[in-house]
Amino acid sequence: MTRLALATVIALAAAMFPSRQNEQPAEADRPVLLAAGDIARCGNELRGAMATGRLLDRLQGTILSLGDHAYTTGSAKDFQDCYEPVWGRHKGRTRPTPGNHDYFTDDGCAYYDYFGDNAGPSRRGYYSFEVGGWHIVSLNSSIDADRASPQMQWLRNDLKTHASVCSLAFWHIPLYSSGDHGSNPKMRDAWEILYEFGVDVALAAHDHDYERFAPLDAKGRPDAERGVRGFVVGTGGGGVYRFDRLIPTSEVRNNQAYGILKLTLSSSGYDWEFVPAVGTFRDSGSATCSPMN
Repeated sequence: MTRLALATVIALAAAMFPSRQNEQPAEADRPVLLAAGDIARCGNELRGAMATGRLLDRLQGTILSLGDHAYTTGSAKDFQDCYEPVWGRHKGRTRPTPGNHDYFTDDGCAYYDYFGDNAGPSRRGYYSFEVGGWHIVSLNSSIDADRASPQMQWLRNDLKTHASVCSLAFWHIPLYSSGDHGSNPKMRDAWEILYEFGVDVALAAHDHDYERFAPLDAKGRPDAERGVRGFVVGTGGGGVYRFDRLIPTSEVRNNQAYGILKLTLSSSGYDWEFVPAVGTFRDSGSATCSPMN
């Protein structure tokens, strides 16, 4: 076969079978994160956690549990009697962050015993890992989180050494919330560091509701280009709270549904969808990752 003929064959093959190198994978093939907190309260209220547990049975992905797993004191008995029957079967794919109720008993001793290595090293409650090219950071809002703390020094070093196009952080007590607990400054320094390093998404719980915020800068001002988008997802089943003082940067709110926030990841962005387990509320959308990462 002459070179000209060979070139013609190659050109025809390329036209018939175009390269898929630059295409995004189909949604079914993209990695997924599933997030909710404020989960298991024994008694009649356990029905909410049972419903979200059944929802997880049919959702594939890595679970980010956003704290307050076992009410009311986070004891070993609470974990065994309340959390284990409803979300325990998913423990192998769960990456947790501790909540204030998890710390009520011996500074989270039962929490760390229950989740083991999945709760990160050294029983400190903060750690990081990778999912589908995304860098994921779990922080501990139940310990010191000011800028000079070991946790924040670790966070800065972690983000320096794990440069990624897209990244997400999760913890329990939100910096911004329109719910009954409201905004809490505990994680303000963390938010400023996340913004500095171009982290895209921050998840929290604590208020038993769902709330989505506009992307915000280090001081909580709207920044559509490279702001951190916050979600409060306290919808795991442990009761519902009212909304108190509406924050102007709050875009969507609901306190009538238990459910899971599903984040479908790509190499340059993500889709979000609130999937209800009890109730009919839904919220969905898409975003690209910060160009500053």
